Amino acid sequence: MKPVCLIIGAGAGIGGNVGKRFAQGGYHAVLCRRTDKEGLNKLVEAIESEGGSASGFLLNAIEADSIEDRVASVEADIGPIETVVFNLGAQIGDRALKDTSYKAFEMGWRLATFALFRVASAVCPFMESRERGTILITSATAAVRGNSGQHSHAAAMGGRRMLCQTLNAEFGPKGIHVAHILIDGMVDAPDTLGKMLGPERFQELRETRGMSHDGLILPAKVADTYFHISQQHRSAWTHEIDMRSFSDMPWWNH
Repeated sequence: MKPVCLIIGAGAGIGGNVGKRFAQGGYHAVLCRRTDKEGLNKLVEAIESEGGSASGFLLNAIEADSIEDRVASVEADIGPIETVVFNLGAQIGDRALKDTSYKAFEMGWRLATFALFRVASAVCPFMESRERGTILITSATAAVRGNSGQHSHAAAMGGRRMLCQTLNAEFGPKGIHVAHILIDGMVDAPDTLGKMLGPERFQELRETRGMSHDGLILPAKVADTYFHISQQHRSAWTHEIDMRSFSDMPWWNH
């Protein structure tokens, strides 16, 4: 039986590429995303065409019991979850305080913080019983710097980072590796940055900063780092890391 890597937020960018990388490394990749069943099926087919093993499920992380039921069914029907990749975004766009409704603010928290809490609550008992496991959490610059218009996102991602620290404090000594991975820059991903900018602006950005310029973060290269962290010996675990293109200014120098 292959170890399982459960990816929550498996789009065409970081999540999907992480799924491919873990499948290449001998895992069964369980790919979960909110919408686009056709795209999900194509991702599963691409992994299997390369000799990997994968399953795909639509999952709305806001719905009650959706996360908990998926974790339980994977453990029961597919295999033990060795690694969880929590890759849900929580960006609602730049909004002034007066334009940020209670509902919009809460949505960021539900996606960024509460959903991670639910994942941990569901999967940690299984990992604890096996005395091993890895939880990799994709994060953002907003976790360490609150910019204007980012009331919901910064509060939610800051909460995500602190939750990672509390999970580490409780479960690290029990053999469960929790890593907070801060993506400090723009990712060359069509279903995140591409949707925000639109196809024409996204392509222009790729041609001027990305592609051969290496000024956009490449999801496949990020996936290599995720896999590396998952394989670390417990005497030298990475608990927090930030990633950006060589040409980007670090968040602390802005």
